[in-house]
Amino acid sequence: MATTACFIIVSRNDIPIYEAEVGVAAKREDAAQLHQFILHAALDIVQDLAWTTSAMYLKSVDRFNELVVSVYVTAGHTRLMLLHDSRNDDGIKSFFQEVHELYIKTLLNPLYLPGSRITSSHFDTKVRALARKYL
Repeated sequence: MATTACFIIVSRNDIPIYEAEVGVAAKREDAAQLHQFILHAALDIVQDLAWTTSAMYLKSVDRFNELVVSVYVTAGHTRLMLLHDSRNDDGIKSFFQEVHELYIKTLLNPLYLPGSRITSSHFDTKVRALARKYL
């Protein structure tokens, strides 16, 4: 597993709908805020790249010191963003694909309002299990 990993799902309206620190606990007290800042700063780059390619998995789009931002853009322009320090591209792609499938299942739930925060403990547990498996 990556020593540092922060995962976030951002709606097409640039609203974070799910956030999780899926790596080993950070050493710094303000690491969670730094991770969010890095991921949100990469949104402009992602928006530009999403319109220039038809690929859903954009690989690494931004770097900050030793941290890398990898992105997966869904057909509905929801961005799945992962901040990590590992070099496991195949594992990251598999992680994104399985989380995308889980996200689609959440969208199909008639009690979920698209674009609202995902508060399901089942979703959170599954995402963390996928992170342990692939990252």
